[in-house]
Amino acid sequence: MRYKLFGGDSGLRVSEVSLGAGMFGTAWGHGAAAAEARRMFEGYAEAGGNFLDTADTYQHGESETLVGEFVAKEREDFVIATKYSLGAMDAPSVLTTGNSRRNMVRSLERSLRRLKTDYVDLYWVHMPDGVTGTEEILRGFDQLVRAGKVLYAGLSNFPAWRVAAASTMAALRGWAPLAGVQVEYSLVERSADRDILPMAEAHRLGVTGWSPLGGGLLTGKYRRGEVGRADTWKRLFHAEDSEQRRRILDALEAVARETGGSPGQAALAWVSAKGVVPIIGPRTREQLDDNLAATKRPLSAEQVRRLDDVSAIPLGYPHDFYQRFPSSWSGLAADRAELIEVPAGVVA
Repeated sequence: MRYKLFGGDSGLRVSEVSLGAGMFGTAWGHGAAAAEARRMFEGYAEAGGNFLDTADTYQHGESETLVGEFVAKEREDFVIATKYSLGAMDAPSVLTTGNSRRNMVRSLERSLRRLKTDYVDLYWVHMPDGVTGTEEILRGFDQLVRAGKVLYAGLSNFPAWRVAAASTMAALRGWAPLAGVQVEYSLVERSADRDILPMAEAHRLGVTGWSPLGGGLLTGKYRRGEVGRADTWKRLFHAEDSEQRRRILDALEAVARETGGSPGQAALAWVSAKGVVPIIGPRTREQLDDNLAATKRPLSAEQVRRLDDVSAIPLGYPHDFYQRFPSSWSGLAADRAELIEVPAGVVA
């Protein structure tokens, strides 16, 4: 297992693959019982993994409880990321959900008890609630960081403009900075390419990607007639329901044959090649081992390009506008553009 710096400034060292603990527990009616969850945790730790991703809502809190039990003896060796906003019970109330500072503080205290720790390495807002202002969220983060209960803060499933505004506001006011963003990202969900990923690069934020296997679609299991999340959960999955997705799976299987691995491993390696830390969410130790093998089978630049091409999405305006008029937006005629020397690190 190799390690990455999470973002450009935090100095936080995380493993190249994050272990998502959404399947730790059975309170949702599906998932992994405690013994199997421990087997997955131990396999991940033995491989050198140190980046655990959970949330208070996962398995109605059971996921955090199991993570807390598993890391208890070696807490300092793991980066624990958890989230708040959706509540840790089957039927949360109006005051136990949302992004408010009240719910942030209340949720964190309960997560810390379940995790059996006095601090969380990375605390995410799980998703926007549509009513809480960015300033309120940042004040809450700053309060918790100053109290030592949270080390790093981030926004999950937020639009690029809100993350950029939050990052700038925190910097200008001297509050705890944002460390990263979490987005859905895979060969069948590349919307983050439009604005979120360029924004994260410009603001030097780390990026974690959930559902890097497209809800199991990119493993090829549904082509083989196997049962998966599409059958048991009925949500948060993608289907082979377009010509492009058929071509993506064909290309992925071809690349997998070239690397000697599985389609799922090639899909995870592609996400890593894009600078995103994939969050794997296995339900069994066997699935975990298959996922982790992706770290042993990196893709060549040519293989990444082929998968890029087949999975490309329209970027839309204004990105397509620049492509239609490449010599105009720089302010110089095409034959004079070479006169501009762009400094290294400038994001176009």
